[in-house]
Amino acid sequence: MWFGSLAVAEAEGAILAHAVHHAAGRFAKGRVLGREDIERLIQSGIETIMVARLDAGDITEDAAATRIAARLAGPHLTISAAYTGRVNLFAAQDGLATIDAATIHALNRTDEAVTIATLPPFTPVRTGQMLATIKIIPFAVPEAIVSALEWMLAGAGPVGVAPWAGLSASLIQTMLPGTKPAVLDKSVQVTRDRLAGIEADLAQQMRVPHEVGALASALREAEGDLVLVIGASAITDRRDVIPAALERVGGTVRHFGMPVDPGNLLLLGELNGRPVLGLPGCARSPKLNGVDWVLQRLGAGLPVDAAAIMAMGVGGLLAEMPGRPLPRAMATSTPRAPRIAGLVLAGGFGRRMGGEGNKLLRPWRGKPLVRHVVEAAMGAQLCAVSVATGHQAAEVRTALEGTGVDFTHAPDHGQGLSATLKAGLAALSDDIDGVLVLLGDMPRIGSATIDRLVAAFSPEDGRAIIVPTCGGRRGNPILWDRSFLPEMQALTGDTGARSLLIRHAAALCEVAVEDEGILLDVDTPEALAGL
Repeated sequence: MWFGSLAVAEAEGAILAHAVHHAAGRFAKGRVLGREDIERLIQSGIETIMVARLDAGDITEDAAATRIAARLAGPHLTISAAYTGRVNLFAAQDGLATIDAATIHALNRTDEAVTIATLPPFTPVRTGQMLATIKIIPFAVPEAIVSALEWMLAGAGPVGVAPWAGLSASLIQTMLPGTKPAVLDKSVQVTRDRLAGIEADLAQQMRVPHEVGALASALREAEGDLVLVIGASAITDRRDVIPAALERVGGTVRHFGMPVDPGNLLLLGELNGRPVLGLPGCARSPKLNGVDWVLQRLGAGLPVDAAAIMAMGVGGLLAEMPGRPLPRAMATSTPRAPRIAGLVLAGGFGRRMGGEGNKLLRPWRGKPLVRHVVEAAMGAQLCAVSVATGHQAAEVRTALEGTGVDFTHAPDHGQGLSATLKAGLAALSDDIDGVLVLLGDMPRIGSATIDRLVAAFSPEDGRAIIVPTCGGRRGNPILWDRSFLPEMQALTGDTGARSLLIRHAAALCEVAVEDEGILLDVDTPEALAGL
């Protein structure tokens, strides 16, 4: 890749290395400069710019990141579209992050142009939470680098999620004279909450004297996939009460002790193919301890043996770390996929089409025009898709049967596009981060284009309004941060939200796509014929 300063007149087709302000606005870095861009820069008095040009055999940053992410991703993940050389991997289910650290280290040592950052292995994650990000540092990399990384990733993807298995567990607590019932009651609730964090259920609890015989009888009666034992006194030796009772009923002690503090005095055993855990005293506390680490792996269906426990030492000094919340209580600040709702506007009369009926119901490739738009939205990485109806609402609903979309109706749709828009916005969920507004008469929009717009969305980085461009021309759909919803709700007439693009130009980000469908709305018989 060539990189350097170039006269603006010679820069057509080059990649802009740094953002440039011109008389009519701003070009972001990474923009491939077209003829209209060059003319605008010249008219603004800009003579030279820093650019990059690809060499033969180079792969663009987005293409490289996409290829690597496809090989990196293991089970139960979703892969974002690429934007500025970055692709993110998100959890598709609640569970435990499975990260092959050795492979990630090897990939990161291959070439400085490619970086991969992940969560620590065995981190509990929620659906939508980010597990990894792939970032290509320069604007392009040689094919040889990408091919080498793909060869290293020829097996199963080293980043994935092990979903919670939905285990059931029994809890046995032993008692000594003077043991307070309140302590036992609290331990039951703490255990129940700890299991709920891994989507496991406390199916049975028993209380018996702290004696080998009594505990052995309880172990025989224990139900569920997992047996937990909290002793009235801590286990101090393999011949203590809890391990002795386990062996009396034919169970096996697999390991005693763990290099995690708090949690040192944990016992790992097995009875009739089920794990049995002798828990240390810290298990009575809701604070993070070694018990959580073992339960999380078992709850995700991952094997736990002596080697796995002894490998927990690095990072196992939990007593000096802030308590990490259980999965169901994770902080909202955890990086996650943006929750973008799709809103399809399908309420207009379509008078320019002429004739009777509704233009959105005109057939193309065997389906009504509006169904193409809805199916593209449903196939993209949106948290929900809704359709705002107006003219011939019943017919539009019929045309969209089986798509699974939500509907809202604009009874005042005759007042213009803004009425349908406002009705759709009012019905959106309160927990969304933004809304992608799609026009029902743009049937060539693709799911990949929608995903690219979502990938570009980052209000904290100033990218709060995402507009697609093709050949330098702006099109639809447009993605809006939720902060603009009040202004959109105040619009009137038949102009939609275009006026807000001028008012909030500083928050606007143009995303170049190769999808000409962003420019084609079927408003006239000629447009339909051209389709």
